Amino acid sequence: MSHWSVTGRFLARRDDWQKFTKVCEAPSAEKAREWALSEIGGCHGVGRRLIKIEGVAEVPA
Repeated sequence: MSHWSVTGRFLARRDDWQKFTKVCEAPSAEKAREWALSEIGGCHGVGRRLIKIEGVAEVPA
């Protein structure tokens, strides 16, 4: 499986968009994107509509 880097922002507080970068192992870019949405949403209690994915890139092994 490939490693993917997912970058973006999420609304941490009112008018405070916090940047994030998550690296995961997934079979595709779409699965990595879904994993990042789940991870940010679960850890920070943020709804998916308040998470903006800016990029998904494969990380060389």
